[in-house]
Amino acid sequence: MSGSEEFRPHRVAVLALDGLLPFELGIPHRIFGRPKDKRGRHLYEVVTCSVRPPGPVETDADFAIHVAHGPEALAEADTVIVPASYALGPVFEEGRLTGDLAAALARIRPGTRLASICTGAFVLAAAGLLDGRPATTHWAHAERFQRMFPKAELDADVLYIDDGDVLTSAGVAAGIDLCLHMVRRDFGAAVANEVARLTVVPPHRDGGQAQYIERPVPDPQLATTTAARAWALGRLHEPIQLRDMAEQEAMSVRTFTRRFREEAGISPGQWLTQQRVERARHLLETTDLSIDQVAREAGFGTAQSMRQHLQQSLGVTPTAYRRTFRTGVRT
Repeated sequence: MSGSEEFRPHRVAVLALDGLLPFELGIPHRIFGRPKDKRGRHLYEVVTCSVRPPGPVETDADFAIHVAHGPEALAEADTVIVPASYALGPVFEEGRLTGDLAAALARIRPGTRLASICTGAFVLAAAGLLDGRPATTHWAHAERFQRMFPKAELDADVLYIDDGDVLTSAGVAAGIDLCLHMVRRDFGAAVANEVARLTVVPPHRDGGQAQYIERPVPDPQLATTTAARAWALGRLHEPIQLRDMAEQEAMSVRTFTRRFREEAGISPGQWLTQQRVERARHLLETTDLSIDQVAREAGFGTAQSMRQHLQQSLGVTPTAYRRTFRTGVRT
């Protein structure tokens, strides 16, 4: 933005529906309420609105909240976020909008960015906004969502999905991941990482919802992949093949891969990449090693390979990451 342009923060409207979860309602305010420019001006303006005139909105707790804005706030928003609700009524039971909700959503200007947290995706889907689009929601409601909205391309494993002007996320904490992603997309990794630090959460979480789905406790008589993971962590700087890890557990590659996914929720290859990214982050933060040396020690082999993986995982280059997070080493 040039100095001659009038400064205007990005306007975020959070739609508070009856039966909402107070925690999820607060996520956008916490994340978008933090970022400021170098002059100390807030980069976002966040307002909460209802489908009705200003007044109380029921929560799933033993208290209601007073919402100061009605649906007209949706017409002024650059981004509209729909958090979860446990009282969606026809939306959740029949896949259709109520009259007041349909009227409220109709106020949103074309081109406005839309996002949902958890079952908020049901609202977007009922409005037809997810037809033909990739989307996600809480894993516990994925089967119902898929049955009710077959036109949406559901991915029940990921923490969030960015499809440009429409974004959806899984349950509760995944809303934090989604909001940080939007900050990163709007103003860069450094701004998003600072918000994450202030909120005491990771700037980016790896893996998908499979990590959080409760699974039967493995039979203690069955072999696990724990030893293979410990073995791999001790030699991340070396080339590691899938068959090498499988041999540590005396399993076939096929059995090992299946067992590993059951325990970790991701493939062995994805897990190895995550561990190498974490090793690289640690070395970049705490050592004077050159970028090439960090790449070798973390097992990426070359600086270019490490740069690609950090960019994909963290949205930032190794040099930029070190500049942002480096502590206690010479500059």
